[in-house]
Amino acid sequence: MTDAKYDVLGIGNAIFDVLVRTDEDFLARHGMAKGGMMLIDEARAAAIYRDMGPATEMSGGSAANTIVGIASLGARAAYVGKVKDDQIGRLYSHDIGAAGVAFSTAPASDGPATGCSYILVTDDGERTMNTYLGAAQDLTVADIDPAEIAASKMIYLEGYLWDPKNAKDAFVKASEIAHQSGREVALTLSDAFCVDRYRAEFLELMRGGTVDVVFANEAELHSLYQTSDFDGALGQLRKDAKLGVVTRSEKGCVVASREAVIAVPAFPVETIVDTTGAGDLFAAGFLFGLVRGAGHENAGRLGALAAAEVIQHIGARPQVSLKELAQQHGLPV
Repeated sequence: MTDAKYDVLGIGNAIFDVLVRTDEDFLARHGMAKGGMMLIDEARAAAIYRDMGPATEMSGGSAANTIVGIASLGARAAYVGKVKDDQIGRLYSHDIGAAGVAFSTAPASDGPATGCSYILVTDDGERTMNTYLGAAQDLTVADIDPAEIAASKMIYLEGYLWDPKNAKDAFVKASEIAHQSGREVALTLSDAFCVDRYRAEFLELMRGGTVDVVFANEAELHSLYQTSDFDGALGQLRKDAKLGVVTRSEKGCVVASREAVIAVPAFPVETIVDTTGAGDLFAAGFLFGLVRGAGHENAGRLGALAAAEVIQHIGARPQVSLKELAQQHGLPV
């Protein structure tokens, strides 16, 4: 195996986030399931945007947020995702490059606009997402560069990629190239509703060895195995995945390998402002620790720290250097 050019390369739906504070009535009025992610068309996107209050707009996308977090920790990171060559797409490309992430996916010259997610944040910090995939759904196998995949220690994929068919094929191709090159592949299940849509396929990805590391929160784990029994579901995850990492909000996380289960506490948080990106940034810290050989417990602690930083402000990307933050708390970076 040759030396790696990147520590982690992420592949995901390139989505621009439009965040707004709102109340339960707004969600009810628009028929939104609180805490979930719903795919919407352009007309519904326009209707939601018209009814929203003043918004905060920034680049997002689940895997992209994770990769930006990994770069903030000081790792070499790259991202693959599709935007259109429009104003938002150019802004997106600028933002991810400015965060220190290599991003060379060719933008679409025609077709739908760059994807957007309309994220409603209620007073309890819970986020409810309405996503118009736009150009993101046009990510194809042709956008996967075999040399870049082979030169990355870890490939990180988001479950949301399973919605657009072409992206699904790109996902599988990237995994095949990574494994042929002796690399590892991680998957985040992304959302309980996403798991509901693709449960059998996600289980096959794990059991068939397409993915090596699986990230889930409690709701996603329960959905995956269709049980409310956490310990039972965790036991099944240990059989199905080489490494499973389950986040449990204020209860911290559980790192489950076939050899052991390690519980890592959450990092103390003064005020939860916006949970958007909590799972994304947890994955950033954990993957950083994993590829740097810090061990599962330290990886969990790095994940907890990164997640704690991002939920204390609006938006799904860190506002401080995560490397400096980790150093201040004596964590290995």
